[in-house]
Amino acid sequence: MEHGVLIDSFQEFKEFKNIDRATMMSILEDVFKGMARKKYGTDENIDIVINIDKGDLEIWRNRLIVEDGLVEDPNTQIAYSEAVKIEPDFEVGEDVTEEVKLADFGRRAVMSARQNLVSRVLELEKDGIYRKYKDRAGDIITGEVYQVWKKEILVVDDEGNELILPKTEQIPSDFFKKGDTVRSVVLRVEMQGGNPRIILSRNSPIFLERLFELEVPEVFDGLITIKNIVREPGERAKVAVESYDDRIDPVGACVGMKGSRIHGIVRELRNENIDVINFTNNVMLYIQRALNPAKISNIVLDDENMRASVYMKPDQVSLAIGKGGYNIRLAGKLTGYEIDVYREGDEESEEDVDLDEFKDEIDEWIIEEFKKVGCDTAKSVLDLDIEELVKRTDLEEETVNEVIKILKEEFE
Repeated sequence: MEHGVLIDSFQEFKEFKNIDRATMMSILEDVFKGMARKKYGTDENIDIVINIDKGDLEIWRNRLIVEDGLVEDPNTQIAYSEAVKIEPDFEVGEDVTEEVKLADFGRRAVMSARQNLVSRVLELEKDGIYRKYKDRAGDIITGEVYQVWKKEILVVDDEGNELILPKTEQIPSDFFKKGDTVRSVVLRVEMQGGNPRIILSRNSPIFLERLFELEVPEVFDGLITIKNIVREPGERAKVAVESYDDRIDPVGACVGMKGSRIHGIVRELRNENIDVINFTNNVMLYIQRALNPAKISNIVLDDENMRASVYMKPDQVSLAIGKGGYNIRLAGKLTGYEIDVYREGDEESEEDVDLDEFKDEIDEWIIEEFKKVGCDTAKSVLDLDIEELVKRTDLEEETVNEVIKILKEEFE
């Protein structure tokens, strides 16, 4: 029965992928020699023969034949009269090799050995998973969703290793169910309570960078360099690219013919809008490209405070700000400058009134919604038609009409 228990253990150990055969054999031999040391006081004369695939185990004890009455150590010596019972042809001075049955160790010793085996192998397996993934931070991983919880998803890789995709590292519009294939990047690897915890991410800029490497051969080969990536996961991303080869158009290569290359990336990121722009050391030009599609009239830089005052026509302000303010916020992160947008001729518009002046009549959260799209004065709101305001602010048409009514009364 004890032998059957150990055979089952061998079968279990065959399933471990992160432990090589030599290491496994060393562990098994060490554990069984430990059993021999406890029973006989030494393992120097013990040979262990193991076949993991078949679950076979043989333990052999070697002893020297001595004349009867001269046995000093029964663990290393055997009397002649006892030796000839094993093999009649034995003579004094020869070695006797005798198989030791597991039953000789006792059931308790065998069960203890199995527990020791399981413990040591599991520790090595955990260490193997940690070592495998600790150097893979930033790599793309494709796995299968095994379990979906409220705050995280359990993903298994092709070797059955368990990985974690937290809700905070998912794109807001992500929806997964058991059995789905998910692609993500290894964000970090940590040990928690002695267990390796591999954290995945789909909203990291590194994930977008790796997707470009997969879809754009020039990026993978290093002909095009990604200088910077900023994202609002699921909404918008800006990617600054550069090529040292004048024959390569980095933006065109990344987008592909009719958007063929970037479409796959956009689909993977749940229709996230991706702006690919040419990197430049000319800060003014870089800011201008980052605020695309808005057309800029003038830029005044304050390099000491890393601020940029951008002037443009009133109809371009909402384009620069973008829906939800994503465009200007990402442009600031991409360039490293705090960007302030001004309408051309503001200094002449003495009659205009700041929206904050209407806080007694308009709820503050509604004013903030208008500010997000670049409408921070009364006239900046009135300059846009109702349909455009509803589209850009996501406010109800009834709310927008009420605001416009209040603002118009100010100028009557």
